[in-house]
Amino acid sequence: MRTPATDKTHTRKPWQYWLKRGVTLFFFILIPILLFWLLRNVDWPTVVATLRSYSPLTLLAGVSITAASFMVFSSYDLLGKAYTGHKLPAKHVLPLAFVCYAFNLNLGAWVGGVVLRYRLYSQLGLGVGTVTRILSLSLITNWLGYMLLAGTIFSLRLVPFPVNWQIGTMGLQLIGFGLLAAAFVYLAACRFSKRRQWKWRHHEIIFPSLRLALMQAVLGAVNWSLMASLIYLLLPEDVFYPNILGILLISSIAGAVTHIPAGLGVLEAVFIALLQHHVATTDVLAALIGYRAIYFLLPLTVACVVYLRLERKAKKAKTSLPNRK
Repeated sequence: MRTPATDKTHTRKPWQYWLKRGVTLFFFILIPILLFWLLRNVDWPTVVATLRSYSPLTLLAGVSITAASFMVFSSYDLLGKAYTGHKLPAKHVLPLAFVCYAFNLNLGAWVGGVVLRYRLYSQLGLGVGTVTRILSLSLITNWLGYMLLAGTIFSLRLVPFPVNWQIGTMGLQLIGFGLLAAAFVYLAACRFSKRRQWKWRHHEIIFPSLRLALMQAVLGAVNWSLMASLIYLLLPEDVFYPNILGILLISSIAGAVTHIPAGLGVLEAVFIALLQHHVATTDVLAALIGYRAIYFLLPLTVACVVYLRLERKAKKAKTSLPNRK
């Protein structure tokens, strides 16, 4: 997939621009209000006590789940390597993708997902077009897995909406059917489309093979499942894993809409709102604080060290490796 160097703001219709701005502003206002309302009576000493009660074995399992998730996400770029045919070895691709993912989670998609990926790959000799195709395939892998999981969870009504949210449950089910349909359309296009290159607006789309698309679906779904597994691990034992996965998927969309780095506040608001009648708010908050510490901050600390090493080795790697296109 290729994207020309065109400023999208000049081609976007005015109503689309203002609609996006309006939705973003709405969530920026709504989330803090909702979070304040949900947390106004929280027993914070109990939250701290719950955090301290996690056993070393639980924390070790959480770190292991995080390591597995980051390895899966980093493998998205190995699919990009197969898709574009570039010759960079996996020992260069995996650390780079790990760094980008950690920065993406904590600082936003533009910093980690876009700017940093272009910088690091270009230092290794890849051209802008190749990096764009890698980035595009990575994004599709992530959201293809999302659509398959969310479509299944939502269509089966596995998210525990409060009683007064029943209309939302029906609407979410319809969204689930739509997500599944979109995912299967993509897979069908990769299998049956005789025309492999398509142009849509200012983008050129090149369908991967069905085998590669299926690998995208598997890796994307596994990564989202691992993220939910960490939260599930930190919550009380009587919770239902598909519920946790569904709530995580909902909160991720809300975080993407608001463009808040790390979905700070959004994740907490959605989880508390949907679990408050099933799990004590103190337990939910403790689990999410632990989740952020293990899945966000710990990898970011490691990624900073890896990034500094990549920067130091960049010039040496660029001169020692053959010219990549």
